[in-house]
Amino acid sequence: MTALRRFAFGPVSLARIAWLRLVIYLYVVWDVLMVVTDPIAHGQVPVELYHPVWAREWLGFPAPSPVYVQVLRVVILASALVAASGRLPRVAGAVCAVGMFDWITNAFSYSKIDHDHYALMIALLVLPTVRRARFGDVGVMSEAASWAVRMIQVSAVSIYFLSAWAKMRFGTWGWANGSTLIWALTRRPNGLAPWIGSHPTLTHVLQWIMLVAEFLSPALLWLRGRALAAGLLFFLSFHATTYYLLRIHFLPLVVCLTAFMPMERIPAWWARRRRVDSAHPPAVPAAPWSGR
Repeated sequence: MTALRRFAFGPVSLARIAWLRLVIYLYVVWDVLMVVTDPIAHGQVPVELYHPVWAREWLGFPAPSPVYVQVLRVVILASALVAASGRLPRVAGAVCAVGMFDWITNAFSYSKIDHDHYALMIALLVLPTVRRARFGDVGVMSEAASWAVRMIQVSAVSIYFLSAWAKMRFGTWGWANGSTLIWALTRRPNGLAPWIGSHPTLTHVLQWIMLVAEFLSPALLWLRGRALAAGLLFFLSFHATTYYLLRIHFLPLVVCLTAFMPMERIPAWWARRRRVDSAHPPAVPAAPWSGR
């Protein structure tokens, strides 16, 4: 029980919640405005195409309509901006969480479910459980902040691990030697994708690397320092490569990976850098006409 409590409620600065609120709620604004999950278009199609996911049906959420989704978007945008500012974190955060749940499940009720939004939804649900946080609360440790950060981390990692588990359920270990990546690369021929897709041995190696990395992703929960930075850099590079080759992004998941990053140290790091730069100003080069 002591180890479990230390895992779930270890010391985390309250300032990290302030940074997470800024990053995650601003991403919500971008997500809704860019219509990544596209409920706006769904409000224009026949209602017969709407088959609500079980949670939406259980909660009694209505089928989309043009007016409904537009009003919902305004509510999400307003609550997200207020929550990002640090004001009314519990009320605005709760409204944003409920609104975004409505928005996402609305989009998912038309057959396609994007698993990358899972971590984002968990983040929106747990952030309102923490009291008001300021960027200057670096030395203020909070168990509530620790629990919220840990839940976001676990949800982000679970996306990788459960993705590998799904591959085992439907493709077994033979998935890694299959042609899934070749099919994806030939379907979306961007950049080096056609060249990579023409080398089956290389695609098999990449699939094995992907599968092993997904199974080992829970290690991020225990890594520290440079090892953690290396692990995060690997997954961020994976997502950047996926976007470059396939034009598929996992931005909701990438945003939630910031829960692993000690963002509360940014102001102190920047202040130290400014002091060093001011103490050692760069040499002023001589004017070209001075002859020196």
